[in-house]
Amino acid sequence: MSSRGISGGAGKIEAMATLESPIKSVIGDKTAAALAKAFGITTVEDLLRHYPRRYIARGELSDISELHDGDEATVLAEIASCKLRFANGRKILEVVIEDGSKESISLTFFNQPWREKDLRVGRQGMFAGKIALYKGKKQLSHPDYELIPDGDDVDAALANFAGVFIPVYPSTAKFPSWKMSKCVEIALDSLDPIPDYLPADVIEKYGYPTLHQAFEQIHRPQSLEESESARARLTFDEALLLQLVLASRKAELAQQSATPRTIRQGGLVTEFEQRLPFSFTDGQREVNSEIEADMSKAHPMHRLLQGEVGSGKTVVALRAMLAVVDSGGQAALLAPTEVLAQQHFSTITRLLGQLAEAGTLGASEHGTQVSLLTGSMSAAAKKEVLTRIANGDAGIVIGTHALLSQGVEFKDLGLVVVDEQHRFGVEQRDSLRSKAVLPPHVLVMTATPIPRTVAMTIFGDLDVSTLRQLPSGRSPISTHVIPTLEKPHYLTRAWARIREEVEKGHQAYIVAPRITAPDKESKSSVITDRDREMAKLLGVTMDEEIQESGEMNSVEELAPELATGELKGLRLAPLHGKQSSELKEETMKAFSSHQLDVLVSTTVIEVGVDVPNASTMVIMDADRFGVSQLHQLRGRVGRGSVPGLCLLVTTAPEGSLAMERLSAVAGTLDGFELSRIDLDQRREGDVLGRAQSGSKSQLRLLRVLRDEDLIEKARTLAQELIAQDFTLAKYPALAAEVAELRAEEQSTFIDKG
Repeated sequence: MSSRGISGGAGKIEAMATLESPIKSVIGDKTAAALAKAFGITTVEDLLRHYPRRYIARGELSDISELHDGDEATVLAEIASCKLRFANGRKILEVVIEDGSKESISLTFFNQPWREKDLRVGRQGMFAGKIALYKGKKQLSHPDYELIPDGDDVDAALANFAGVFIPVYPSTAKFPSWKMSKCVEIALDSLDPIPDYLPADVIEKYGYPTLHQAFEQIHRPQSLEESESARARLTFDEALLLQLVLASRKAELAQQSATPRTIRQGGLVTEFEQRLPFSFTDGQREVNSEIEADMSKAHPMHRLLQGEVGSGKTVVALRAMLAVVDSGGQAALLAPTEVLAQQHFSTITRLLGQLAEAGTLGASEHGTQVSLLTGSMSAAAKKEVLTRIANGDAGIVIGTHALLSQGVEFKDLGLVVVDEQHRFGVEQRDSLRSKAVLPPHVLVMTATPIPRTVAMTIFGDLDVSTLRQLPSGRSPISTHVIPTLEKPHYLTRAWARIREEVEKGHQAYIVAPRITAPDKESKSSVITDRDREMAKLLGVTMDEEIQESGEMNSVEELAPELATGELKGLRLAPLHGKQSSELKEETMKAFSSHQLDVLVSTTVIEVGVDVPNASTMVIMDADRFGVSQLHQLRGRVGRGSVPGLCLLVTTAPEGSLAMERLSAVAGTLDGFELSRIDLDQRREGDVLGRAQSGSKSQLRLLRVLRDEDLIEKARTLAQELIAQDFTLAKYPALAAEVAELRAEEQSTFIDKG
């Protein structure tokens, strides 16, 4: 009946299994090894949580027309022809299958003429493999297949291995959907009754099936309504457990003690505000008040500060740091890159002026010292900074991962500010927090606007402050797409526009997706590591629809080409992450002080870089970046009184998904709207972070945009349960699930503290 059956099976099941049982105890060693290799499935629960993508009704043939080149497909179809021919000394069996539509698929078997006896015209079966195109026609080479036994009762035959609805699973060519279905069947038949961790009153309140019923009905539904009910229960479980993790962590944080940090009247904060050359926006004042109230309490603040590009998050964070210094403590700002750390240091010392010169002649009586600590500093410079941190002279410390290393000791660390926090793992943040005597207050900043559902799902343990209003004096940014395939002369005009801006005394950025030329760099994903990290933060996986074969511009290739060509005569320099720290710092200082006209850079200038005189940005291969990243990049221009211009250069064809992304960016400056577009255009994945395949912390069903109402319902219930008792002592089974989920977190984005 089958071309390749499940080998190594356990035969008749004698002992009953639990969710924790090793899968090999149920289906045999060989098949278990194949499951582990292909999907990371090692336990019965792992297998049962490998959910069907869809169902085919009994007797319903798959729609071949919906299959595309490269798809891993499983189709239910009928054999239309079967011919054996000879070519170059080989026997080639060619089979054509149809599903009743106008399209068909060719199956090719080399030197296996014996299959002709099974693959007779008129027989139906399930065929699996990778779709390829040959002379414009779809084909499967050496597919795996499962034929329906001969007989008049096709429904009954299908029921032997498929039930009323045939589940179609995520699969591979070597482990097709029906093999997965057979494994699931064996597991379900061998399963002991599953104890339910969801309280009975909750199951009754929402009309959900029990956990055992949900597993049974999602894999072997008798109706689509039954499968939908099971899927709703299992999706709710994911949302609830996630919200319980967040709510319990927030409750635990509220139990911790912290030193209240209050602003001294007439002190450092007061003098800082008097010296500022601008007034806070209404939004900044509101957030200042929220942070001030939080830090005056006897338990640690844990607040997320999100805001539009250029909304003034840094000055709000600086005011919070000064409040801690005012109370006799120290503040640390953790940045992910040396370029960003250096930029924060320059911005903060410039904003403070004499207030950053404590201990020097003529300094303000309320001043402090601001220190920068990075890994590339000389041993002598690092020793001097470490001394100032240890004795408390450095009230504000700005640094990279070097702040986390041994030997960095604070006298009284009262506030930790984490910029672009998704780039740091749990252990790194905990390492910095551990340098405080009492738990410090924590302020997390992100420049990427986050949709409300994502904030609920990822940042549920943090209080959220949002800055939408741009400070006065910020100029509008106009954005245009340059489609070089249709209009190559537009790029020539872009270089001319940079010359015009430089002649007016302004500066420009040119961004490229690569550092080195394509022939010197192995072909890697067109989507950057930063974009992948942002995708994980938002609970998604990037949809890499761009072909890998296309060439990309690189900084090392583009900079000299422009310097000797279109931009000859302009003061131009490259900037990228592989340069030495000294060269990067020197280049940024030269650009900031207008000793350079044009900076040809990678995305190292994406956040934190503030050069008000920069008016123009050209992003090469803009289709290689995500929506949120493009929004961040263009935020580097228009930061002063000069209107900003951003040009998105692309070879993407009209009508493509990539062009839709670029048009969306060009169409609005609303980062919150773009963040929804960004998330909506990506395939959603693991919200918890880099969870291991098969672990409970991997979200399989929950979708943060689609399931907003469900997440809200789960969040409300989680808060009610935790408010009653954050240990969940009344519900030990549920408490055990939450504890297991927390224990499994690998490098999660949930624990911002």
